[in-house]
Amino acid sequence: MNFDINKVLADMLSALKGTVSDHWDEVKDTANQFLQRDKDRLELLAELRITGDLNQEKFESRLKDEKLILEAELNALAVISKAIAQKAANVAFDILQKAVNAAISAAL
Repeated sequence: MNFDINKVLADMLSALKGTVSDHWDEVKDTANQFLQRDKDRLELLAELRITGDLNQEKFESRLKDEKLILEAELNALAVISKAIAQKAANVAFDILQKAVNAAISAAL
């Protein structure tokens, strides 16, 4: 399996930085803590999809749930708008989904 959760989390954090650039200094540490705290759950979700134990539809449903969690966490920071929090969560999880899809493609 060609999937490195640490690289994916770093890429997700970088995507968040690009989205909340004006407020990055205020959210950097907390956003990193959110992703690190969710690391095991996200890694399990990715592994289940890569191994085929979770189909694409259920994977996307779970990703949607995880995006909402991250969005709520980012909204709790109260330094960025709801729209920016939604966009940040979306770009972060797009990276996770692309990494999982790449790992699936590499395994085939």
